[in-house]
Amino acid sequence: MMVPPLSERPVTEEDEEQFRRETAPRKYTLRRRWADYRAEVKARRPKGARARARAWLHVEPLYWGMRVVYVVLFAGAVLSVYVNGVANGWWPAWGERPTVAATTTPPVNPTPTPSPSATGEAAMSGGYQIGPDGVLVRPAEHAASTYTKPELPEEAKEHTERGAELAAEYVIDTITYAWNTGDTRPFEDITEPGKEVRETYIHNVNELYSHGWMYDSSSTVTRILHVAPVDTEEHPKVEPDTILVIFDIESSNGTACVDQKIIVSEGTYPSRIFLHMTWKNGRWIDTGTGVTDDAQS
Repeated sequence: MMVPPLSERPVTEEDEEQFRRETAPRKYTLRRRWADYRAEVKARRPKGARARARAWLHVEPLYWGMRVVYVVLFAGAVLSVYVNGVANGWWPAWGERPTVAATTTPPVNPTPTPSPSATGEAAMSGGYQIGPDGVLVRPAEHAASTYTKPELPEEAKEHTERGAELAAEYVIDTITYAWNTGDTRPFEDITEPGKEVRETYIHNVNELYSHGWMYDSSSTVTRILHVAPVDTEEHPKVEPDTILVIFDIESSNGTACVDQKIIVSEGTYPSRIFLHMTWKNGRWIDTGTGVTDDAQS
């Protein structure tokens, strides 16, 4: 008995190649695997600032502490690498634009000029005078004395959520004041000693002003995301009578000097700051601060 063929048309090499392509297992590439993973993470991410703040805090105390330490260490490492890179000329400062100074054709026989040592005057570098300590002299119009020390509003002295919110804004003002003047005392007075973020800020400001300065640094609150008491039963590591305040802020690094290097930063960048404002001894104290870069415009 003869078995009839499935098709009267002969099988060509093209048909066979197409059959192999269609039946071959599809490769699950690393790119596709990463895209699926990111989609899954994004789908599980809480929606809204309140939900994200709750998820951010709703972890075991040990992991919560580790998270804060990791954020601080990472931010410190990035800042250190950035400042050293700019100071050594490895890369330009954030937003820095090279400027071209107008030049004239020099005379064939230029008139000799006395050296700084002969006249007793300090040398100049890029329009800045070099001080006796080897650091460029800060422009008088941007002197530290031109910045007014921030004052704590009267309403910020009240034991209310509004008082905690205003006290948190004052904390940000003291950080800005410290960067522009080198005076960390107001920031130290409103924050709890020994906290990692607090000590890091103080160290970084003191380190800069040991061989430099800064002016035109700014941080402005653009959005108030959360002001509410913290459930200490759910978060036992948080001190009693604490209100969590979350702001979106817009910051600018202004102009900084490191030794004889000027770093000009143009433009602003967003960030999100978390502050634990605790009512202690009749006033609000910042007992914990965290900063992330996931602020939304």
